[in-house]
Amino acid sequence: MFLRSVLLFHSFTCLWNAIDASSYDGQTRLASEAPDDWQKYVRSPANQIVYPASIVANYTQGNVTNPQGLLTGKGTTLFTRPQPGNSSAADLSPTVVVDFGQNIAGYLSISFGGSYNSTPGRPGIRLAFSETLEYLSTISDFSRGYNVRGDRITPGSDQIAVADQPYTWTADHGCQYGNQVCADGLHGFRYVMVYMDALAADAPYTTPYGQVSIKSMSLNFSAFLGTPDTFTGWFESSDDQLNQWWFDGVYTTDLCTDVFGANDTDPRNSASPSIVGKLVLHDGAKRDRDPYVGDLAVSSRTSYLSHSVPEASRNVLADLADHQRSDGWIPPASINGYTLPLLDYPMWWVVCSYDLFMYTGDTAYIQQYYPNIVKTLDTFYPSVTDPRTQLLSKGFGVSAGYGDYGFIPRNGPVTYYNALYVLALQNAATIAQFLSKDADSARWSSRAATVSAAINTYNFDSSVGAFYDGTCGDSYCNTHAQDGNSLSIVTGVANSSIANSVLSYLSKANARPYGNAFYDNDVISGGYSQRVYPFISFFEIQARFMTGLADSALEEIRRLYGWMSTHDPEITQWEGIGPNGRPYEGDYTSMAHGWASGIVPALTNYILGVVPSGPGFSVYTIKPIPGDVEWAKGVVPTPNGPITVNWQQNQALGLFYLTATAPAGSQGTIYVPVSNSSVAVYLDSQPIPNTLQKRGGDGGTNGGYVSVTIKDGLTHTISVGYKVGS
Repeated sequence: MFLRSVLLFHSFTCLWNAIDASSYDGQTRLASEAPDDWQKYVRSPANQIVYPASIVANYTQGNVTNPQGLLTGKGTTLFTRPQPGNSSAADLSPTVVVDFGQNIAGYLSISFGGSYNSTPGRPGIRLAFSETLEYLSTISDFSRGYNVRGDRITPGSDQIAVADQPYTWTADHGCQYGNQVCADGLHGFRYVMVYMDALAADAPYTTPYGQVSIKSMSLNFSAFLGTPDTFTGWFESSDDQLNQWWFDGVYTTDLCTDVFGANDTDPRNSASPSIVGKLVLHDGAKRDRDPYVGDLAVSSRTSYLSHSVPEASRNVLADLADHQRSDGWIPPASINGYTLPLLDYPMWWVVCSYDLFMYTGDTAYIQQYYPNIVKTLDTFYPSVTDPRTQLLSKGFGVSAGYGDYGFIPRNGPVTYYNALYVLALQNAATIAQFLSKDADSARWSSRAATVSAAINTYNFDSSVGAFYDGTCGDSYCNTHAQDGNSLSIVTGVANSSIANSVLSYLSKANARPYGNAFYDNDVISGGYSQRVYPFISFFEIQARFMTGLADSALEEIRRLYGWMSTHDPEITQWEGIGPNGRPYEGDYTSMAHGWASGIVPALTNYILGVVPSGPGFSVYTIKPIPGDVEWAKGVVPTPNGPITVNWQQNQALGLFYLTATAPAGSQGTIYVPVSNSSVAVYLDSQPIPNTLQKRGGDGGTNGGYVSVTIKDGLTHTISVGYKVGS
């Protein structure tokens, strides 16, 4: 056995220097088993108090002495603006732009050294916040205070009437004098413009003239502080960019994880007594700062795979279920008193409840809210189903005026709604099975099969090889959406032949330099063919991995996440991308949005390969789909302990080596890729049969997988190489 192992893995030693042939025993360390250094990718501040990183060059203007003083330990900054007529400088507001180095969220504090003014009224300082330099001005890129959805206490900037004696000002929501000289409270931003000025409406309490000294600035970081010691799961691979984007996705979701505050939300009328004071997972750090359940379909998975804070998702899901309507409809968020009419979000609530159950094993939540699942699927959605086709149809029942995650003006038997319905039914059937609700499981599985067949019968466009979106009048619109087509593959609605056809069409019709657009043309609305939603792109990337098309999945990842990581504000991931790769809704766009963090579950579930198939990973699969990634390693947290995986491949020679450990009491199936049925496979140094299972999606032309069932908590190694003499 010793000699055979040496021969089998001689190529590994040559190419990777990974295995010591003189002592190989089937358990040898891989090159990827060097000391874990994933901590270097973590983006979190080191502690709760965050200081500016730099002063933005070319933005300083007016009479400013020592602008670097706004950085810690750099002395004092002096803003001076004389009265009109005393100097031409009176018309030029002293201004400095501070860069915190990356997007952050919390409450700004300024340590003032005092102020002086020769006339009544305190000298004024105004603050404008922005996630990007592109939208930085004297007005914040988007401030709740000056938008119609806000409480209008500020006009897009925070105002300060600076006292004459040294003190520390903090951006609490409220006003210094009645309804004058007001600050908006919490902000999500990277840049802050500090300038000497005052609103006319704030007279006589403050004026735009005088002198102000600032000793330092800092931010009290209110979001989840995801320092290395808080990580319960991580990912690392041979591709340094993928590694960094994984941790960028985690940081993006961390920024959105915060305690729900009545004055910290967007819009302000989304505050609800039932959730105020609880840890939640907001949509965005700056805007959409309210938990919407659709976003949790991505951001919750990111959270589960990186930090042990499931309560942030559970609190949202439970609160929405507690506000379920009598007809079974579940609100998308607390906005508008839990009344915003969205058609897809009750289905996402079912899917996200399934994810909570599978990733965290929260049986108490599932048992408590199981009746809500029944009511949603058996009361509300049948009421908006066309009895002729058995498809959900926008226009039936109350659905005509309902929107969805993108407020897309769709009608009829929309593929997205129906493919998502299949996913919700499948997930619910699995939940019911684990709870021994056999009749419910059978009913939902049967309905999912019926809807699946109807989608194929009515919605497939054979002229392009993809599913139509919905109807325009009495016929199908000549347009095809990313969401429905992607979910048709994720759910198995599309067989392997159709799945390949769909993904080929999306690659040809939707590819943009910054990702894949969510529509192939502008039939539904202008500009849709140039808009990329990272939220929906996750499901297309997932579909590509599931179809065995790892290379195209990675290519899409690299365009999408590569674009966001190299464009301001960098690091955090965007709500949406529009024409020419710019923020899709200008300064309104949230540039740190949890629903964009799909790279985290994509890489953990499909590159590392770990997916739960039982509550809390009690049953799991490990099935790497490597593509061009040479090695990957990581940890996946479960309620009973971590699942650790470490694999390495030589794709050209068909060599693969995987070692994994899972908690005792769990049961897993490990799949390793093999090039053909003549390849030797070893479990813990012992040969096992090569019962090759063909890959889905490519007809088996690229080989397949050999599977091994594991029922203990030991470490196991599976190695794949050439048969001796072949």
